[in-house]
Amino acid sequence: MLQYRLYSGFIPSILIHHLVLLICFTLALYRHITINYLILTLICELHSVFLHVRKLRRMAGVRDAESRVVKVEWILNWIMFVFTRLVSHILITGKLIKDASKFEKGIEWPLAMLGMAGMNLLNAFLGIDLFNAFKKEKKPQQNNPKRHE
Repeated sequence: MLQYRLYSGFIPSILIHHLVLLICFTLALYRHITINYLILTLICELHSVFLHVRKLRRMAGVRDAESRVVKVEWILNWIMFVFTRLVSHILITGKLIKDASKFEKGIEWPLAMLGMAGMNLLNAFLGIDLFNAFKKEKKPQQNNPKRHE
């Protein structure tokens, strides 16, 4: 991905996302702590299915914003984004704050909060990117001669 620049933007957020997960999961498994919170964060991967469906749909050439397939895919994409990336992560962050007293003194709770803050920030950027893609796809393609055939 890095070598061939297969990402958009200045920073490859998908790689940062996986780096944060790798660090948090490795430390949690090594220290036998916060594993239940980390498993809950994997709920967001359900949304990844719809991101991949969108990519495959576009690669297959199905790009007509007025088609039923595209409309259903966008509806499911937004529903899954809201529930798996926003609502679930807000609830997990709230649970971490509520359970702060259950953590021993040390690095575990600050690391868990930092990890969730990082994931929430990446989810916000993903939401912005998704919204921009949605707007771009809904905009009539005036320069595309195939659109008028």
